[in-house]
Formats: sequence, C-alpha cells, structure tokens
Amino acid sequence: MIKNKKIKKPWPTKAAMAQIYENKLWGVEESEYYSGLGSHHPEVVNPYIATVSAFLKDFETPPVVCDLGCGDFNIGKELVKYSKKYIAIDIVPDLIAYNKETFKADNLEFRALDIAEDELPSGDCAILRQVLQHLSNAEITSVVKKLSNYQYVILTEHLPEEDFEPNKNIISGQGIRLKKKSGVKLSAAPFNFKAREEIQLLSVQSPGFKGILITSLYKVH
Repeated sequence: MIKNKKIKKPWPTKAAMAQIYENKLWGVEESEYYSGLGSHHPEVVNPYIATVSAFLKDFETPPVVCDLGCGDFNIGKELVKYSKKYIAIDIVPDLIAYNKETFKADNLEFRALDIAEDELPSGDCAILRQVLQHLSNAEITSVVKKLSNYQYVILTEHLPEEDFEPNKNIISGQGIRLKKKSGVKLSAAPFNFKAREEIQLLSVQSPGFKGILITSLYKVH
C-alpha cells in the first residue's frame, strides 16, 4: 500500500507574477519585460541608484549583494559594478532567462527562486525593492526569517503619506496595501523584524501614484 504523501501547497505568487509580465499589467516598453514606472521613472530611479551606489562603494571590500526580486533589472544593472558578486533573483523563470541573455558581467548571476519558499543564497547585503508590498503576510513572514542571514538589508516600500495601520494582509499579486491605506513595516506585528539599527536612506514622491517611496537600511548584525 502506498502511504499518503503530504503535498506541499505552493504559493500562488509565481503564477500571479508571470501573468503580470505576460499581460503587460505594469505597462509596456520596448523591452519584452517591464517592471513598471517604479523601476523606470527618472525621479524615482536616479536618486535610488545614487543612494544605494554610495552605500555599496563605502565598503572596504566590495560586498556580495543578493537582489531579492530583481524584476527587469533596469536598476540592478547599475549596481553590479559596486559588488564583489551580484546575485539577482526573481520568481518568474522566463524573466530570469531573458535577463541572463540580456545582462552580462563576470560578477553577475541570475537565479529563478521563490524568496518565500526557497533557500536564499548567502551574502553581505540583501536588496528588496518594492517586492514585499506585493506579497501576503504569510510570505513576508517567511522571507523575514531569512533576512537575519545578511549583515545589511536595503528595503524600499510604497507607503501612504499619512499615518496608517501597517501590515494589513493582501493576496499576493499586482496590487499593494496602499488601496487599504496600509503598507509594509517590518518592525511591526506580525513580522517584528529585529535589526541592530534602522536608517531611512531616501524618501521620494511616487510619480503618477499616491503615496511615497521609502528606502530604509537595516543593520542586522
């Protein structure tokens, strides 16, 4: 008799994110894959690249960077040169395959991984740029448990400008918590992420949308 095997139910995120790119739900550009205004608008992109580049350049030895949710890599491609090794991760396999063919560097590696489900590569600094805001609380909780493996975490989230109740749950996908007048705050319940220090690096008005983009640096160890 064959014993009943417990089947692990996958997160729905992979299908949802693949559908976003297939149906161009974040917009259309010349590239086959497009991660939206948040990854392309100069008023958002330029100050972010300048700020994160300055942080990475300040390391005595270039760090190993893990980009957890690299998207179309329009931003990541500008940061690779400041790392010893840059590991760019996304949940959509076809997007990762496209990025592998499009972006080349000796210290650059792409991996198709689900950051909530899969083991993450080790490194000095993890980057999560407008990624967690698309995930359910269960998935964020899973990711947060892995962030203690990094010395630094650079997190960018789209947040309401006014006071808000953090971490209202959503179904993973295209939308974010802004419609619920909420946003992701890792130090608050139910995530309760513990870091030695939290520093706000950047605050930028979101072009074409309500809310503000906050980039924070967490010194974990």
